[in-house]
Amino acid sequence: MDTPFLGARFLPGKSEAAFRVNAPAATRVELWIYAAAMDTDPILRQVMNRRTDGSFTATVAMVDGIYYGYRAWGPNWQFDHAWKPGSSAGFVADVDGGGNRFNPNKLLLDPYALEVSHNPLTPAHPNPTAYLSGDAFRVVDTGPFAPKGIVIAIASPDFGAKPTGAFKDDIIYEVHLRGLTKNDPAVPFNLQGTYAGAAMRASYLRDLGVTAVEFQPIHETQSGLNDSPEFAAYHNYWGYNSCSFFALSRRYASDQSAGGPTREWLAMVRAFHAAGLKVYVDVVYNHHDEGPVDEATGTIGKIYSLRGLDNHNYYEARSPTELHHYQDDNGVGPNVNAATVVAQNLILDSLKYWSHVMGADGFRFDLAAILGNADAQGGFYFNRDDPANILNRAVRELPARPAPGGDGVDLIAEPYTANSAGQEQGNFPAGWSEWNDHYRDAFRASQNRTWLVTPGAMALRFAGSDDLFSARGRKPWNSVNYIVCHDGMTLRDLYSFNGPNNNQPFPFGPSSGGRSAKDEMCWDHDGDPLQQKQAVRTALAILLLSVGTPMLLGGSEFDRTQLGNNNPYNLDTIANWFDWQLAAEETALTNYTRGLIQFRLAHPALRPAEFFTGADHNKNGLKDVTWYRDDGTEVDGEYFASPDNHFLAYRIDGTELGDSAASVYVAYNSWMNSVAAALPANLPGAEWYVVADSAAAAEAWGNINAPGSEVRLEALQYAVAGRSLALFIEK
Repeated sequence: MDTPFLGARFLPGKSEAAFRVNAPAATRVELWIYAAAMDTDPILRQVMNRRTDGSFTATVAMVDGIYYGYRAWGPNWQFDHAWKPGSSAGFVADVDGGGNRFNPNKLLLDPYALEVSHNPLTPAHPNPTAYLSGDAFRVVDTGPFAPKGIVIAIASPDFGAKPTGAFKDDIIYEVHLRGLTKNDPAVPFNLQGTYAGAAMRASYLRDLGVTAVEFQPIHETQSGLNDSPEFAAYHNYWGYNSCSFFALSRRYASDQSAGGPTREWLAMVRAFHAAGLKVYVDVVYNHHDEGPVDEATGTIGKIYSLRGLDNHNYYEARSPTELHHYQDDNGVGPNVNAATVVAQNLILDSLKYWSHVMGADGFRFDLAAILGNADAQGGFYFNRDDPANILNRAVRELPARPAPGGDGVDLIAEPYTANSAGQEQGNFPAGWSEWNDHYRDAFRASQNRTWLVTPGAMALRFAGSDDLFSARGRKPWNSVNYIVCHDGMTLRDLYSFNGPNNNQPFPFGPSSGGRSAKDEMCWDHDGDPLQQKQAVRTALAILLLSVGTPMLLGGSEFDRTQLGNNNPYNLDTIANWFDWQLAAEETALTNYTRGLIQFRLAHPALRPAEFFTGADHNKNGLKDVTWYRDDGTEVDGEYFASPDNHFLAYRIDGTELGDSAASVYVAYNSWMNSVAAALPANLPGAEWYVVADSAAAAEAWGNINAPGSEVRLEALQYAVAGRSLALFIEK
């Protein structure tokens, strides 16, 4: 990929650097260069040249300084030769009738900066009011402490050979990059919690059997106060508030020199690729860390990047007549204005950089419905079919990975907004997969509140959610199935608590917000540790034996806990860091998880490219999928529709998909009592074998049998314990 034209880059020989920034409504932009990141005067102040396309450019000799920022003037703050930092000379209004919010007292971070010197807030400068507009703050000069771009050479795309497997064959492992190794004794202390430390766990993840690692956001985010208890109100661990869409977090780098984080990231990606693992990045393009403005006047808000360069194009105003306020469908601040070409290009350029230069194999998009918003001012209108929007451009320009596999990226949407404006589950264009909340809720309900879900609802989710995806030409693997994710309780906590436990003392709390107990659908299984552990195993089996693309929350394989905190976004502590001592103790659960993953990968019957039709394509007497009651008879519509029925089994014809097993049979009992399940008659010459049983009683044999060691059934009947799942193959 060519270097993005916008931003800063060294010219050949590195004796000069070129800069270009979009600011179409600006009347003047100056480039300020510093020899150090903080608390120094600039070594260069240069007026930039305006181009006809609304961008500003400059080329300067680079001798002593690599840190830079911009200062901009426009209609609401006109240039005055008397102006100096901390002056009000030229001021007209904090925001004018055109929505302009220029303020030359606020040094502006380049939206295309490839690395950022530091966070907006640091222990030395923790006061967020310095970045504000309004009467009390507009003349505060942020130059000495504002985050600055770092001029670095564009990295060569040295990320190794990218895996090219089909998305339908993937098993995703969602994890926080810092939390993976911050408390890992197998990693040298200076590398714990870093890109280099994560690289050292590539072999663990490969051996577990997952095929793709999905890192929570690694773009630069406000985390510079995380280690300071006195600034707990500003702690931010998860990272869903990007300061930059290009620069990666310096906090996760052991090499803090200019270019060091980029080199370390690329080395990490090479390690994952060498292990055969895809690297996905969780990206947050729907809003920016600059945040909201005051509701009373709409004039007071932080200015350190997008808002001070091109407020109108980067952020969506509430209405054409109310440009002082913003449309907010993400719950944190103004929507990034996905309907404008400037914002669309910023996001597409970022995606291309992360894919083509930084080696990312796919992306998970936070609140992705906002990226399909076609309303540029004052509303939400999701337009799936607009070829020029971010969603469709990403499919074409990255491009999206073909269904059979090959070059390209995997695109995964969180398919809604934070409010009720856009709930677009199943409504994304071809080329996109989606987190499936319907799947999550159906199986949480069936495990923890059986009266809320019918066998028909479970069958839809087991079989890939064709009700959500087939009408728009997408496939079962476009359903990203999950039962827990970072946002909520861990798998262990889902079955160990009756509600959130967010107000516990540090380091496991307190944390504000989070889903209610009703929404979490959690249950402590009456405090029975055997039933709690059984519920974890049952959930893992449900997830890994369903049609669709499974996503496993990191640490589920060793029973990770947050002690019931279901929203620990602010805790950069042992509450979120992996407990590798627990992992060493929970080898039985890890082995069970690994065995289920291996079974899934070995049996393509569980990974069909197309939805089941209920037909016998091979004329062997088997439908591609058949649904059964506990008495061995096929399910009818009446049985499917009744929430009083709690047993559901399905048989997938393995011969149709070239499976080594003639068929795969899964029996799920969500009721509290054991069920004597009658298995269907075998094909000629074949017999049923027990592969796995999540029941507590099966702990004696490890709950899963290795390939070749499956136990043959003596009769066509098996006792499926209450709230458990049993797995069989026919061979």
